[in-house]
This record gives sequence, C-alpha cells and structure tokens, in this order.
Amino acid sequence: MSNVIGILLDRKTYLGILRNQTGYEHIDYYNQAAVELGMTPFYMCLKHVNTKSALGLSFENKNYTLKRLPIPKVIHNRAMTLSPMSQKKLQAIAKISQVFNGQNRHDKLHIHRLLRASANSSAFLPHAMKYSRENLIKAMKREDSFFVKPTNSSVGKGIIKVNAMSDGVWQVWWSNQLPRQLVEQQTIDFIDRKVNDQRYLIQETIPLSMYEGRPYDLRVSVQRGDKGQWGVTGIAGKVAADGRHVTNLAKGGEAVRCEKLFLNNGFDPVVKRKQVEEVALQIAESLSLQIPSISDVGMDMGIDHQGAIWLIEVNGRDQRYQYKHLNLNKTFYRTYETPMLYAKYLLSK
Repeated sequence: MSNVIGILLDRKTYLGILRNQTGYEHIDYYNQAAVELGMTPFYMCLKHVNTKSALGLSFENKNYTLKRLPIPKVIHNRAMTLSPMSQKKLQAIAKISQVFNGQNRHDKLHIHRLLRASANSSAFLPHAMKYSRENLIKAMKREDSFFVKPTNSSVGKGIIKVNAMSDGVWQVWWSNQLPRQLVEQQTIDFIDRKVNDQRYLIQETIPLSMYEGRPYDLRVSVQRGDKGQWGVTGIAGKVAADGRHVTNLAKGGEAVRCEKLFLNNGFDPVVKRKQVEEVALQIAESLSLQIPSISDVGMDMGIDHQGAIWLIEVNGRDQRYQYKHLNLNKTFYRTYETPMLYAKYLLSK
C-alpha cells in the first residue's frame, strides 16, 4: 500500500476502463507515469467506496485486477461530485486521505470574488457581478458588450452575449442560434427568461485578439507537480467557429497552437508565452491560498488587441484533450504525469 495512488473517476469513466472507453480521460498515460515513478494506480468510483476501503481496479504488471483495498493515503480526484450525497462522501474520505483537487467544480462568481480580493490577481480580471435584472440594466448603461454566463457550468453551455448597436438596439447571441436584434426592454425580458432564477453572472467582454476574423482565447493547464510547486504544463489556443462567440471545442471551436496565434497578431511568441505563464502562476498561487486542495486547473485566458492578458475563468477539471487535437503528445502526456508527480510528493511527506 505504500506506493498506491488512488485515482477517483466518474462512474461511467471507471466502468469504461476494461473496455478502453474512457472518453476524454487517457488512462494509459496515468498507467505509464505510475510505472515510471514506481507507483501503483488504483482506480475507484464513489459508488464502491466507504470510509475504510474501496473496491477498484489496480494496475499492476500491465494488467488490471479488481480488488478491495484500504483507502489510499493519497487520492487524485477526477470525479465530478455535484450531488450533496457524493460531496458528503468525498468529504468523509478527505478526513482519512490526502485528496487533491477534491472540489473541482467551482462557482465562477465565487472564484472571481476570491481573486478580486488578491492584489496579485485582481488586475487580470474583467469586471463581473452577480446576475439580477437590476444589474443587467446597470450593465446595459455602462458596457457596450458583455456576457451573461451560468456560474456553474462548462463547455460553453448557457452563455449569452450582448452587444450594443445604434438607436437603442441590442444584438443578442443565444446558444447556436443566429443573433437577434432587440430593443432594450425586449433584451432585458429575453435574458431574464433565459436565466429564469438560475445562478448567472454578468461579465465585461474582453476585446479578444483575432485569428482569421475569429476571436480566440487560451487554455492554460496549471498543475502542482514534483515538490508541490505550481507549473504551467501546457498552453493551447482555442479559436471560435465562424459567427460564434464561444471558443469551446465542444461548441465547434478549433484548437490552434498558441505560438501560431501570437505570431499572427504580431506578438513575440516566446515573450508572450512567458507572460501568460507568469500570470497563470500568480493566479494559481493566489487561488491556492483560499482553496488549499486545488492543484490541477485549466485556466481560460484571453489576450486583447493591445496584448494585455486577462483571466476569463478557471476550470477545476481540465479535460486536456486540446493537446491531443494539436498532436502535442508530450504535453498531453505531461498533463497526466504531473499530478502523479504531485501524488508521489504527497505520499513521501
């Protein structure tokens, strides 16, 4: 048990291991890293875990074995625990094990407020506030362009973009529909219906740099690794599809190497990449002071027309597949190896 590392997965992913159907999770990379580091990965899902032991798949000698083991001393959480029952179970496990990235779905407005209070990170945040009808009216008076976003969703779901036009007309993008042009009251009523008492925020639009007439942002993988230190494992560009306002690959976005994007906009690719990495590390350090278990995040960051760097949002469960799209196989592997290095570090403490 001294070298066993627990890897907690969603049930569907866990059940797919033996069929080699694990979605975006490249389980073989965990296995490869574990073997190279002299560790044994033990895959679990919450359904088969109690406060003393877990039934799971142990990868040893190039094979999986179903067995029941005591709760591993260190667990890397890749499961999305949204229900109160699963959160309670994970909290109980965290009392007897070092669970890193235990909380991996973060309320976007809560993260914004934590970072806004930090001198090291506040300068990189666009203005944001909680959604309400009153705040929507304030935003329409103050901003020419803004987003209305769910505070607790992923892959670009539920996002509304709002742009001011002339003569009190607003252009509103919703889902994958064509933009509609509405007068002020129609805009307010439309957005209020879509929000419908859900938790949303209003965020100032960053004038993102463009690539072939389409806006792009960056996915920056920031992880704790050897010796527990933060590092940037990889950066990948995400370019919105024609006519779209979100860059998510799941919404038709295109993965493009960041160096190509930087060159296209006249930025020195080496200098700009280093600047992005420095900002990402500052934000990670600030965030980990408030959320100690956080250790593996995917930051969406934007660069405006002047080259300034902005944080759009923090994703607590980076899906990493953008590197696979770009054939950045070494980087893709390192996004799995780095948390295993961190797990080995925690195990040695």
